[in-house]
Amino acid sequence: MTQTVALIGAGAMGGAIGARLATTGTALRVFDLDAEKVAALVAQGASAASSAAEAASGASAVILSLNSAKIVRAAAFGPGGVAEGAAPGTLIIDMSSIDPESTKVLAADAAERGLRWVDSPLSGGIPKAAIGELTLMQGGAEADVTDAQKVLAKVASNQTRMGGPGAGQTTKLINQVLCGLNFLAVAEATALAEAAGVDAEKIPQALRGGRADSAILQEYMPRFATRDYRRTGRIDNMVKDLNGAQDLARLTHTAMPLTAVCAEVHRMLTAAGLGGEDQAALMEYFKGPRKELFE
Repeated sequence: MTQTVALIGAGAMGGAIGARLATTGTALRVFDLDAEKVAALVAQGASAASSAAEAASGASAVILSLNSAKIVRAAAFGPGGVAEGAAPGTLIIDMSSIDPESTKVLAADAAERGLRWVDSPLSGGIPKAAIGELTLMQGGAEADVTDAQKVLAKVASNQTRMGGPGAGQTTKLINQVLCGLNFLAVAEATALAEAAGVDAEKIPQALRGGRADSAILQEYMPRFATRDYRRTGRIDNMVKDLNGAQDLARLTHTAMPLTAVCAEVHRMLTAAGLGGEDQAALMEYFKGPRKELFE
């Protein structure tokens, strides 16, 4: 008998995860407040549910892909939520990026209701989801994570259990610190190359395999150089994650001066109305004050 997997949240990332699962043979049942997003996945083989509870009813696992801890809690335990429809022992896999402390409380609340909880935030974004090569960092009981990894095998090529509840979210914050700093460094280097008259589009080729090489260098320096701002992520989502990293740093008394600078640059762009743009729009920061603003 084919087991059904429920997906709650069909936004940009949830939609990409759902599309990959639906088109690779998973019996997927979807709920989202946006009917058009649900319809897009139904067109790819999923079935629609009218609530999170209905989506979870009879499902062996429920995937959450949502924007905040508050929304995750409402979807899981609020009226019409997953807990109302899920059978005891149902596995909830939270692929949202939320803070570790909230995750620990959510996992404990799930256990009180006889449900299993795994935090499984991701790295790789929409492009990697589309080809089944996401990197997942996971927290939860060992047996639960093993089961989650089976559910997610079609969307991920690298899955690692990092520890108990919240450990996956902690690792995601560390991932975002590294990504945020790398995005900013590559944007800054692109600006310098352009100012010095060097073809920035050729730099990734020149540095390939060296110590400065990275996936972000290879993918994003050409995009920075050509001002290719097609969205695969959002600057304001990076702000959220860097805020989370700074909260964790305060909690653990960890100094993170570079992260502070990176977070402020992202906040400046968000304040300028670019929060919904891709990380490639970091190049806008390097325009600096324009003469016409003072005329």
